[in-house]
Amino acid sequence: MSTDANFVDLRNCSLAYITQDNPVLALAEANITIRKGEFIAVVGPSGCGKSTLMKLVTGLMPPTEGEVWVRGQKVVAPIKGVGMAFQNSTLMPWRTTLQNVMLPLEIVEPYKSRFRADKAKYVAKAEKLLASVGLGGFGDRFPWQLSGGMQQRSSLCRALIHEPEIMMLDEPFGALDAFTREELWGIMQQLWLERRFTAVLVTHDLREAVYLADTVYVMSKRPGRILYRHDIDLPRPRNLETTFEPHFVDIVHSLREQIQKEHGQ
Repeated sequence: MSTDANFVDLRNCSLAYITQDNPVLALAEANITIRKGEFIAVVGPSGCGKSTLMKLVTGLMPPTEGEVWVRGQKVVAPIKGVGMAFQNSTLMPWRTTLQNVMLPLEIVEPYKSRFRADKAKYVAKAEKLLASVGLGGFGDRFPWQLSGGMQQRSSLCRALIHEPEIMMLDEPFGALDAFTREELWGIMQQLWLERRFTAVLVTHDLREAVYLADTVYVMSKRPGRILYRHDIDLPRPRNLETTFEPHFVDIVHSLREQIQKEHGQ
């Protein structure tokens, strides 16, 4: 049985997708242990199974082999208490920013059954969360009236509004310019420091992984295997100056070397 020391536990997990021709092995014998409140990042080449890993953790797909445990329970169906943010903000264009952020409260228990009675309290909660990411006063704007970075901040708020224990981040900053991306690293870190949810970040950006994570896992090309695990021993809070410090740069280079070995470079 899992404990807080291994809040999320993947045990020898493999997953093969069934195709018309032959099964495609996307993930092979993955072992990952995540402590409660830990922030991990998973990096690796495109198609290596990073997103597949997220589907296993959340119970959206069962492993072909191995077991997934979350909160001391074996995962056999989609789990509750999860927030998700993706590369595209996926905001509903016909809803205002505030309405988009409040959407989980309309569909996730225990909030759903109390939504009408507690709507004023939920609105205040959403407005406070928006203000914490620099979007105070933008609640009545529609997504098309927001910049890409503002849309992604709204998406993060929507993922966090129902106070999930686990946050899945699938390249949430990948579509943004470098300056906006770096700004959102700081916002993401601050949200995590305040709320201490367990976070799984999938990213191609090694600097992003080192900036945000407690632990970084490097995956091989398909079928994805865990090649390397690196504990990030940098103090928090981190800032952009941290990214220029020699130790930070050394960690990034070490991760890049592992990926280059995989490509035979």
